[in-house]
Amino acid sequence: MRLGALAVMAGLVAAGLAAGGTSGASPEPTVEAFLLAWQQGHYRVAARYTDGQPAAVAADLQTAYDQLDAAALYLTMGAIKQSGGTASATFRASVDLGEDGAPWTYTGWFPLHSTRAGWKIQWSLSDINPGLRAGTRLAVRTTTPPRAQVLDSTGDSLQQPSTAYVAGVEPGRLANPTATATALASVTGLNEGQLFDQIQAGSSQSFLGLVTLSPSSWAALGSRLRQVPGLVVHTQQRRLFDSIASDVVGSVGTEIAPAFRQYGVAYQPGETTGLSGLQQYYQRRLVGSPTTEVVVEDTNGRIVSVLAKWSGPAGQPVRTTISSAAQKAANQALATTRNAAAIVAVQSSTGKILAVASQAGQGGVSQPDPLNGRYPPGQAFTIVSTAALLGTGLSVGAPVPCTSASDVGGRTFTNDPPARGMGAQPSFGDDFARGCGTAFAGLSRRLDAASLSAAASSFGLGSSWRLPLAAYPGSVPAPSNDAGLAADTIGTGDVQLSPLDLALIAAQVQSGSWHSPELVISPAGPADPAVTGKATTTAKESLNATVVGTLRSLMRNTVRAGAGHAANLAGRPVYGQAGQAAYPAAGKNIQAYWFVGYRGGVAFAVLELGRHPATRSAVPLGAQFLRLLPPSLLSQ
Repeated sequence: MRLGALAVMAGLVAAGLAAGGTSGASPEPTVEAFLLAWQQGHYRVAARYTDGQPAAVAADLQTAYDQLDAAALYLTMGAIKQSGGTASATFRASVDLGEDGAPWTYTGWFPLHSTRAGWKIQWSLSDINPGLRAGTRLAVRTTTPPRAQVLDSTGDSLQQPSTAYVAGVEPGRLANPTATATALASVTGLNEGQLFDQIQAGSSQSFLGLVTLSPSSWAALGSRLRQVPGLVVHTQQRRLFDSIASDVVGSVGTEIAPAFRQYGVAYQPGETTGLSGLQQYYQRRLVGSPTTEVVVEDTNGRIVSVLAKWSGPAGQPVRTTISSAAQKAANQALATTRNAAAIVAVQSSTGKILAVASQAGQGGVSQPDPLNGRYPPGQAFTIVSTAALLGTGLSVGAPVPCTSASDVGGRTFTNDPPARGMGAQPSFGDDFARGCGTAFAGLSRRLDAASLSAAASSFGLGSSWRLPLAAYPGSVPAPSNDAGLAADTIGTGDVQLSPLDLALIAAQVQSGSWHSPELVISPAGPADPAVTGKATTTAKESLNATVVGTLRSLMRNTVRAGAGHAANLAGRPVYGQAGQAAYPAAGKNIQAYWFVGYRGGVAFAVLELGRHPATRSAVPLGAQFLRLLPPSLLSQ
């Protein structure tokens, strides 16, 4: 038992602590002296006030609370009743079980009888606690509730069953509990003393799980854990380590997670902690609190009686806006490319996020961040710049040459990919459909920084919305010169957007209204934008209905006869815009390829980070995603 500073009870006297008994007519001095010696850990002294064998009594007192891993013991004398040469005394015990929980308090009593040497306590284990008998002991049973799940929009779990390796012991069968605790601590980095205390407090015959390991942790530590004496490993299928939406759900750490030690959290078997994503943001909600019982058990670990119980609340699930059908479609689509890629889908009419998926790519290209990443949008940004240009009076049918090069502000712009077969005087609508960068560079002369910024604002870029996860609201810095304005107009300048930003842009074209993104349904509250994801400010300006109608027509033409033709699927029409821009942050010759648009009520953004010119377009990946979406989702 780890005893801390002990409070000396009022009225207890030091008399009688010296060798020898008490000789007064009242048993009170004996009771006082016994309780004080017991509380202060002077077990052999306390034993002198009993009629039991001193060594046996001292051992009973010393080990009584070992199974509780008690931090401190406080004793207070109660009423004493005397009848001739016999008496009974009551006391109140307060046992600090640690972990910042409520102390276990109980009322005990013991009989006394008068002897020639003075009053003696008639010794039995029940003197320590009324529930104890020969062949029993006190123990603490702590049950950590299972971690609650992160759910999709319909209430189904986004977490998949995966193998969990539970390493533990049967305390009563350990030849050397100290050696087991020492070896396990060496492998896992856990506190040796805390491991030993848990082993000591566990049921002697029942399996006590001490550490839960993910498949990757087991692969790293399994060979060493097999060498720990007395350690037993069970495998279980648990919804803990794997998810169909890992970008959103995040990851979970178990008892060996460094985060526990970093924040000084005491070791407790079964503890889990969110390391990223919603698992981390909603840690307290998901994990709940353990249920603790103080029990009397026999030598086989069977519970004889429950003396006290503290029921902790179970973890509560977090329900998201994610559609499992859309998420699985995104995952399956990504599996068809070896490039680093990301897909985000939202419900156009609400801004609810339906799918968030990403993967790393070949050649060491890092995994894109679908929500918080910052990437050049290329011609996908022409949805925004077109809204600004339409505000200047430009018509879709106006002839705008798509030249091989265009000089603006001393900088020469070329088309990538090259635009061929467009004729001498293509219309602006054709330039949009083919993503003609030189046409947009030349048209930037009709704009200024303020008008482009206003168009970006009308699409919600830069708005002050937040999600429970880090998410980037987009950035369209004011260009310092004409060349910078031309580069921004075609999405290759200082403009930086995430896949989520571009999915929201497409959603606004489809619905006609801008909606801030939403990720969590429950818990949610209008006063907590960090939880709901609702915007704290709305878009500064609304898009003109005529502009919205024109953008829809342009995006449909892109898919029907332009750069998005590979996504011109049968059935419900697809609207979109393709684009690409150099992304040197990912490596030499790496391009950010985009396909952005909507089909039915689902808006999407697809990003591939591929080598140029080996990767030609993100449109085929987007088309694969759209093919996999169920028709019922498109009609919502």
